[in-house]
Amino acid sequence: MKQNGNGIPKKLLVISDQNGFSRDLVARWQMQPQVPEFTALSSDLLRAEASAPFDIVLAGDVRPERGPEVLTHLSRSHAPAIYLAAPGESPHSLRRERPRITIVPRHDAWLDTLVLLAEEMLRRVEISGHIERLQQNARLDHKHAALGKYMVESRHAFNNALTSVLGNAELLMLESSALSAGMREQVETLHSMSLRLHEMMQRFTSIEMEMQCAERSSPAENEKTAVAYAARG
Repeated sequence: MKQNGNGIPKKLLVISDQNGFSRDLVARWQMQPQVPEFTALSSDLLRAEASAPFDIVLAGDVRPERGPEVLTHLSRSHAPAIYLAAPGESPHSLRRERPRITIVPRHDAWLDTLVLLAEEMLRRVEISGHIERLQQNARLDHKHAALGKYMVESRHAFNNALTSVLGNAELLMLESSALSAGMREQVETLHSMSLRLHEMMQRFTSIEMEMQCAERSSPAENEKTAVAYAARG
């Protein structure tokens, strides 16, 4: 199975009541550099959710009495759809009535036309997916940036509160005679966790300073800094 650029084959649903249609389509597509995964269904097996997992739906050579239902399904499909007009069907009328479907008239080169159109649609699907992933990453980066900004802005207040907690814990530990064994253990735990939080904030401050220095450094030094962060885990 030939695959697309990212190693994941696209999925194509073929709807037809003639075995020769699917066979000829697959055989013609084998001549192309990228071949999708094919699933063939007759119009009788078509269900409302049938096209959900597919990147594109292609229909042709369906029985005349099943044509209207197939066209309705293609119009409602979330995936791009191509329909090969049957003999006697008017492509212009179909395009006017079903604007969401790409209508291909039946002519001598209809098989090449179907494959080339479907390939172009698959490229658009791949590009749209890539753009959507970039947008999702951008939204996630924006959330992280907002969280980082909040942490920077609240760092001083957090350090002040932490210093107060740590200082009071140390004072209580000095009053060993006034504390029961259980209370002293709780204060020691409070003191230990406060120190741990203090270390975390110190590391945060150190990373912030390194990042500020990296912004003023050369690209090569920035890459070295990124590798160092990755090694830290």
